[in-house]
Amino acid sequence: MPDQTESDMRYLDRDKLNSIDAGIFQTQEPFPFTNPQGCLTDEAFATLAATLPDVSQFQPFFGKQRKHGQASHDRYVLEYVDGLDLPAPWQEFVNELKSDIYRDFIRRLLGRGNFRFRFHWHYTPDGCVVSPHCDSSGKIGSQIFYMNTHEDWDPAWGGETVILDDHGRFEAESNPDFEDFDTAVPAETMDNRSLIFGRKNNSWHGVRPITCPADKLRKVFIVVFEDVNPRKMLWKRARRLLRGKPMITEKERAMY
Repeated sequence: MPDQTESDMRYLDRDKLNSIDAGIFQTQEPFPFTNPQGCLTDEAFATLAATLPDVSQFQPFFGKQRKHGQASHDRYVLEYVDGLDLPAPWQEFVNELKSDIYRDFIRRLLGRGNFRFRFHWHYTPDGCVVSPHCDSSGKIGSQIFYMNTHEDWDPAWGGETVILDDHGRFEAESNPDFEDFDTAVPAETMDNRSLIFGRKNNSWHGVRPITCPADKLRKVFIVVFEDVNPRKMLWKRARRLLRGKPMITEKERAMY
């Protein structure tokens, strides 16, 4: 594939983004989600899949105790910050995600503003699981880009994010198993798929145990939509001031 530059390659397929119906998304059950194919152009997906950051740059995240007794979400994690040593296509893609084009798309889809983005990569090895959970209240949604291809991943190994419906039976601060839910809808993950969802108190999701060879990794890139409502941020910083804590957290420094 010829070398591309930021000026002559678009990563997001703008026609695809524009075709996603915000009304259908917002009224989806059990919570807002959509699993589109082709949010990236075919060329962009191929380029990004071929130039993913090496796992040697990642931090291991294994055996970490989660709230509410939920099992650890084991994986390797790379958080994006300005100045991170990235392959050029990935830096160009992140720059495009920071643009008004993508921000306006998410604003239209969610039907709200007052958010910022965080970006990170998760690589997950054999045997690991993302136990059923609802994201923290500071998140208002995410887009998960599934970056494996048929050359490096067999769908039979798993790795699908599963949308779970409890019909309102469980508190977000609880620890149900996959089998406790009434309905489980696995996302499609291959061939340039992504999953976009908006957080609600019942936005249960997870990833069942992965069963892949030892030399393989489930690879995703995630854009997190963080709530930055001015009133909430002011209240948070006032509490930090009273407690003698830093006014801006490391997570907030990584928001764009």
